[in-house]
Amino acid sequence: MPARPAIVWFRRDLRLHDHPALAAALAAHEVVVPLFVLDPRLIGGRFSSANRTWFLLESVRALGDGLHRLGTELVVRVGDPRVVVPELAASIGSQDVFISRDHAPYGRARDVGVAERLAAGGARFHPLRGVLVHEPEDVATGEGRPYSVYAPFRRAWETRPRRTVLPPPTRLVPHAVPAGSIPTLASLGLGDGPTAGPGLLPTPGEPAARARLARWLDDGIAGYAANRDRPDLGAGTSRLSADLHLGLLSPLEVVERSVGPGEGRRVFVNELVWREFYAHVLFHRPDVRRRAFQPAFQAIAWSTDPVAFDAWRDGRTGYPIVDAAMRQLAGSGWMHNRARMIVASFLTKDLLQDWRAGEAHFMCHLVDGDVASNNGGWQWAASTGTDPQPYFRIFNPVTQGRRFDPDGTYVRRWLPELARVPVKRIHAPWEMAADEQTASGCVIGRDYPGPIVDHATARLRALAAYETARRTS
Repeated sequence: MPARPAIVWFRRDLRLHDHPALAAALAAHEVVVPLFVLDPRLIGGRFSSANRTWFLLESVRALGDGLHRLGTELVVRVGDPRVVVPELAASIGSQDVFISRDHAPYGRARDVGVAERLAAGGARFHPLRGVLVHEPEDVATGEGRPYSVYAPFRRAWETRPRRTVLPPPTRLVPHAVPAGSIPTLASLGLGDGPTAGPGLLPTPGEPAARARLARWLDDGIAGYAANRDRPDLGAGTSRLSADLHLGLLSPLEVVERSVGPGEGRRVFVNELVWREFYAHVLFHRPDVRRRAFQPAFQAIAWSTDPVAFDAWRDGRTGYPIVDAAMRQLAGSGWMHNRARMIVASFLTKDLLQDWRAGEAHFMCHLVDGDVASNNGGWQWAASTGTDPQPYFRIFNPVTQGRRFDPDGTYVRRWLPELARVPVKRIHAPWEMAADEQTASGCVIGRDYPGPIVDHATARLRALAAYETARRTS
């Protein structure tokens, strides 16, 4: 084996199980230097998030602990990777840097810069699989074009052969590079801790993620098809989204362990394919970060009412299912997927506000905030994206609440002011008579706001705005 050490640069792959880049480096080199670079441009960009950064830092710490148990140390640096990685390679005489390939626009541009500087110093850059199950180039139409609709993408995705899940290393040779230290949130200008309430963020790190996956496969996945749309059911979804975002779990391993008989497993794997779909869309169409995927709806005349947006953001719209979801986001750094669709529809259709404002707000709070998935979900809800919800299909927040939170359990958890409102009124509390409001301790306009818009009227306004944009495009 070559005497010079290799560098394995960890990014969105903070794990030891099923890590192709790590396995390839260990197959060719006796000594491997594990590296993590904290990029200030990502931490402090337009999607800066204390919740997500805390989860990231603690997951890096857990990765370091795992590497230490195997006999080596994680090297941590802060700075521009285009400078840090080539400089480290040159200082230790490394001629090989291994990574899990990044598919997002920023990461791709960053990696081109790193590769060029490494090449100038005589070193090689090795991008391998690991962030997705299938690479974007591997799932294409018969004409070689990327898919823009989910259903045919899924069918093609399912036909592609999957690689073998790799075991974790059992031992690593120590290196002599100074390890450095993991910065704090405060040192990064993100406050003293996450904005989510104590104990409401998931436990970070690969070991905790693997435990969550095991519990889900044992106790949750069988009922997924029946329970996934119920925000009132605490165990209805896997809660693996943050783990997949940072690569604490290999998406391939999750798929391989999830496939099997039963509707719950089938539907869950389909949701994993949605994650892949949106990542592929962003790879092929990086412009969707700023523009509508559907050109016909680029010119929608969005409202710029800051009062309405603030009411949505703060959970004060007067529609309980919307407000509960927004307070769940602010309080826990997470929101149930059905709730995400409801609040996104409400912002873009009932309030006719630009989906990009909602996208940014989500990214500032979500511990699982993923640019591709978040953008894809918001554009779907706004009817501007791939597989768009037809613009004339607009979620009624009262109907959605009654259907998916029938007893008001979810609403009562996040809106304690509605705790004593009768079940039949919980999703439309303004329908209570004055004596009902007094008896329930929830006087509309005093203890809880009335609706900031009339849904029926707002629906007609949205239909007109979308039809005008479609007609004039």
